Amino acid sequence: MASTPLPLPAGKQPTRRAFSLAVLTRAGSQAQLATLPELRASITPQRLTLTLPVPPSINHQYATVNGRRLLSAAGRQYKAVVGQQVLIALARSPHRESLLRTMRANDLALSIRFYFASPLRRDVDGGLKIAQDALCEALGLNDNRVTEIHLYKTRDAHQPRIEMTLGALTH
Repeated sequence: MASTPLPLPAGKQPTRRAFSLAVLTRAGSQAQLATLPELRASITPQRLTLTLPVPPSINHQYATVNGRRLLSAAGRQYKAVVGQQVLIALARSPHRESLLRTMRANDLALSIRFYFASPLRRDVDGGLKIAQDALCEALGLNDNRVTEIHLYKTRDAHQPRIEMTLGALTH
């Protein structure tokens, strides 16, 4: 169930601030705390573009409990961070209502550009499902509306991240 962002009070303009949200990452077997960079988002009535942290590797997204595969703590934390980032971006945008209306009425295209510290350690598709689920859940959309997907893999040792664009396909 997705939350609806609260409108800004009358006369208030959105401000640009650095939000430091904690996200759990794994380096070998040690858990480390990473700080997210300033939220970068662009919203039009047709498209949402966000810069988000790299999702946990597929090996850290799920856990087996009593023979069942469940989303791990790292996976749940990642989805929570994405949800927070989406809500912040929507709250700042004057296009939030028209964007959501457009997305609910059309098929969707998803593009994800992964910027890994080392491109040889991760598959390009390992973070697709959790990133797609997290974004669509935060927007209150069923991810089966995504009918077109584009994935890219790039190296950025200094600032690993993903850049996601979700847009309406108007035929």
